[in-house]
Amino acid sequence: MAGARRRPGSHHRPLAFTAVAVALVGLLILALRLVPGSPAQQTAASRPETSGERSTAKPTGRDARPAPTRSLEPLPFEAKDLDDLDLDGWYAWSVLDKRTGKIIGSKNMAETSTTASLIKSWVVADYLRRSAEDGRTPSDAKLADATRIIRDSDNTRAQEFYESVGSAASIKRLISICKLTDSKVAADGGWSRTLLSPRDTARLGLCIDDGRAAGPKWTKWLLNEMRLVRGDGDFGIRKAFPAAEQKKIAIKNGWIDRQKEKEYHVNCLAIGDTWTMGVMVKSPFSVGGWDYGMKACEQITEALLREPT
Repeated sequence: MAGARRRPGSHHRPLAFTAVAVALVGLLILALRLVPGSPAQQTAASRPETSGERSTAKPTGRDARPAPTRSLEPLPFEAKDLDDLDLDGWYAWSVLDKRTGKIIGSKNMAETSTTASLIKSWVVADYLRRSAEDGRTPSDAKLADATRIIRDSDNTRAQEFYESVGSAASIKRLISICKLTDSKVAADGGWSRTLLSPRDTARLGLCIDDGRAAGPKWTKWLLNEMRLVRGDGDFGIRKAFPAAEQKKIAIKNGWIDRQKEKEYHVNCLAIGDTWTMGVMVKSPFSVGGWDYGMKACEQITEALLREPT
């Protein structure tokens, strides 16, 4: 209405409403900050760190670095020149580190000798692996024969097994499967005159230990039989260790008199926890019998053992 008068103080109401609105908005924001999951909630990461508070974030400095590589425990052997050993004839040795594949040995570790019974470890392994590959389980009688071949070095049963796996063809598989570089099939094809070097003997030990030789089904069985070698065949490398350790070392040895060469050939294969080893000895008839080479295998091993710390 023209000429109407405003009530006193009516022009202050918009300012009052504004003040009230601002206060309500402030209270609303404060309330939202207290609601979990609200966008307005202040997170731990956004709050300034005060004295006494610890960050829950993972450190990115030292912990982010790759863990330091642990140094391997040294093998119980160390490379040495054994020329000062009082031994007649020819001898050579080799040790393979199962963890790294590194091989140490004598300068002549690639030279070969006839294996005699040492090769039976492969013949039995080849038989067991091929049986599993063909889906066959050896009879109890066959397993008993295999035990006699390994523990007692039975020649008659070894010949039967050798023929059953193809004779010389088995040695060719040995060279291929175990990646041997120095070894050869015997000229007459017989198992006893198979030519192995100490270096390849250590490689055969690894091949048995890692399952390539006998296959996954029979490797544990074969290694256990080799730990139970007894009688005349229990000599050489493991005899250089304390009695408690000897029980853990798998072995297969060979010994024979070679009339043509007028020599005794004695060979030793051993498989330890972190290593495999081959020692081979040829001694003339004039210096003694098999026991000379048997003792030489042990003597060579003793000379290579590290001093206890």
